[in-house]
Amino acid sequence: MKILGIETSCDETGAAVYDTAARKLLSNALFSQIDLHAIYGGVVPEIASRSQLEKIDLIVAHALQQAQCSLADIDAIAVTNRPGLVGSLLVGVCFAKGMAWATGKKIIGIDHLEGHIFSPFITREFAVEERIKFPFLSLSASGGHTSLHLVNDFGSFQMVAQTHDDAAGEAFDKIAKMLGLGYPGGARIEKYAAAVGFQDFFSYPRTKNIPGSLFFSFSGLKTAVLYDLVKKGVYDLEKGPLSERFTDDLRQQVSSSLLVCVGDIFCNNVMRALEKYPEVRTVTFGGGVACNAYLRNRLNELCQRKGVTFVAAPPAFCTDNGAMIAFVGGYKAEQNLFSDITLDVLKA
Repeated sequence: MKILGIETSCDETGAAVYDTAARKLLSNALFSQIDLHAIYGGVVPEIASRSQLEKIDLIVAHALQQAQCSLADIDAIAVTNRPGLVGSLLVGVCFAKGMAWATGKKIIGIDHLEGHIFSPFITREFAVEERIKFPFLSLSASGGHTSLHLVNDFGSFQMVAQTHDDAAGEAFDKIAKMLGLGYPGGARIEKYAAAVGFQDFFSYPRTKNIPGSLFFSFSGLKTAVLYDLVKKGVYDLEKGPLSERFTDDLRQQVSSSLLVCVGDIFCNNVMRALEKYPEVRTVTFGGGVACNAYLRNRLNELCQRKGVTFVAAPPAFCTDNGAMIAFVGGYKAEQNLFSDITLDVLKA
């Protein structure tokens, strides 16, 4: 079967075609709205949905053209219907339902997080990653979520840890804003941290481990950085960053300390999860934060020490994309897990 995947859960507009028989991605088209939201310091929901409404027809057409097929060649349409910004989700779901109703195609509602969990199965060459063996441990991190899942099979997984408060990507964006680095923050934080060799200058607090429990927490880290900047006299709680007092050296040291801290939190949780689930032989890393080369290297080094395989999603499939939705739609179609044409947008 050929599956058309559509992703519009936040600010990206993505579409892709996946061939289940060839076990290969045939296309991947994406329109990024980063430039539209950068001036606001974050995603503005109405701007996101309006842009998707303007672009979705073109992106889907481009994905079909790149795959060298027409809508008539598509067997099912997979679309993200949860979780995400309601307006954005509505654009994708309504578009997919319209196509399904008009052509008689089957439709499949996809959980956005499930897409990120299985995104490492798609290689840079658009083939299926063969190194991932079940059961595997999935670390997924973005601006909206940070979680660990024990994955037993395609579509069969359980959450074993999630954040109690802020997500890792959200912490990066908010701290980058405190430093006056702009949006999005992750790439800028990594660039500044690399300039000083990823050293820990300020020893920001790590998540406290509770025996028998696995969870993430980044709110305390964000607050610690905030009050450290206030103490250093470079940030005002009412005015924000005092740009004239900031130096590149300080930005580099804060960015580096932050990144080392997040790396420690990730590695500590993955290590404890591997001890709790000794049957796991593969660890995967997906979501927007997985674009970070430093964090990928830290996790890869940990997995090498533990004797397990590490697979990170290619950067193109870390951020929101239609490819991961098409792939998940592919195995759901093979399992005959189709949705009704009355498919609705769900918040969770």
